[in-house]
Amino acid sequence: MVETSQTAPPDGMRGGQNPGSGPAPQTHTRSVAAPDPGVAPDPGTAVGAAGGPLAGVRVLELGSLIAGPFAGRQLADFGAEVIKIESPDRPDPMREWGRARIEGHTLWWSVQSRGKKCVTLDLKSPRGRELFLELCKEADVILENFRPGTLEKLGLSPDVLWQTNPGLVIARVSGYGQTGPDANKPGYASVAEARGGLRHLNGYPDQAPPRTGISLGDSLASLYALQGILLALYWRDARGGTGQVVDVSLVESCFSLLESAVPDYAAAGIVPGPSGSGLKGIAPSNIFRSSDGKWVVIAANQDSVFVRLAAAMGMPELVSDPRYSNHASRGANQDELEQLIAQWAAGFSHGDLVACLDRHSVPNSTVSTIEDIFEDPQLRARGMLVEVPDEQLGAVVQPGVIPKLSRTGGGIAWNGPLVPGSHNSDIYAGLLKLSAEELQDAKDEGAI
Repeated sequence: MVETSQTAPPDGMRGGQNPGSGPAPQTHTRSVAAPDPGVAPDPGTAVGAAGGPLAGVRVLELGSLIAGPFAGRQLADFGAEVIKIESPDRPDPMREWGRARIEGHTLWWSVQSRGKKCVTLDLKSPRGRELFLELCKEADVILENFRPGTLEKLGLSPDVLWQTNPGLVIARVSGYGQTGPDANKPGYASVAEARGGLRHLNGYPDQAPPRTGISLGDSLASLYALQGILLALYWRDARGGTGQVVDVSLVESCFSLLESAVPDYAAAGIVPGPSGSGLKGIAPSNIFRSSDGKWVVIAANQDSVFVRLAAAMGMPELVSDPRYSNHASRGANQDELEQLIAQWAAGFSHGDLVACLDRHSVPNSTVSTIEDIFEDPQLRARGMLVEVPDEQLGAVVQPGVIPKLSRTGGGIAWNGPLVPGSHNSDIYAGLLKLSAEELQDAKDEGAI
């Protein structure tokens, strides 16, 4: 069961008529009374671009795939007008990524580009650059994930862009950052996770370090880009500042998550390594297998929580046992303790095991598959599965919007547009006021 988006897919430009493309979209919203302080709205409501806290912010999204465009997706979720620019002859490869397809279209694209307006523009052509600079005059943010130096080669360096619009926030996401000896090296998520130290910590000792099953480095960098964009907009708008560059490195984004590794190594030469399914010296906090073969996380390493786990196990004497009586002693006797818990957990089905732990307020969870997630009542109640209607695809189930804001929540306005250049008329004729003849000339020149 999923929540349903309340907003129709777009056809027209904001607040008016899309020349030659029919009427502007109708946004369906509910009348909501003033909320009580601290009370969150219905998490399943998809208010679309018009109702979010970033309404009025215009973003030009350049680049492709995940690092960068994931930040653009989140900006769109909270009301920013995100204009995604694709090359006329080389659209974003993300259009072809993902496993599931409907009528030849991948569903990942529908998620990654939701709420965005898609235009085509050749930045290598003189007319294309002219049009881009005109768009920059109307924009607040440029978000790109090219290799460093690409904008400069196109004659579109930050200094050039600021001559057009001094208030532009220019977010640049790359493998190694815009400076340093490796700045020009190509960087992908898997490379960044290795270089930044995350890959070494993953897996089991004496085994090849595996990758996470997602493009973690890309997503982390996008989240930092989002953070940087919001910081730069605040400094510009609330503090009287100007535009600036937000420089985000995939490697540094991964490196930033290493917790105590930096001071520990600097002070004591400690080199942390992979610890498998648990953490060395942190016990009990691991996965345990139920009688029906499901893995369940049990996290009871805090003293007060371990008291509750011992009660759940029917072994209250463990609390006074000197081997397990405090955090340090449990860490020193981790293997023995976790073997004891494993034997106990194996006597329950995973449902009964989770129920027993819940009764005793012991933090736990079944290790969920995506199938489990679709049946998760907590995630459904929080609006984390949203069904967005689509005229061609029927409907696309999307992950919901986070974070939840009590007064200015975000939403999913529409699925990623299936055709490159779907909003060319909207943006070029609507926003830039090009005539039909000028629009056709730009198209004939290959600029759009």
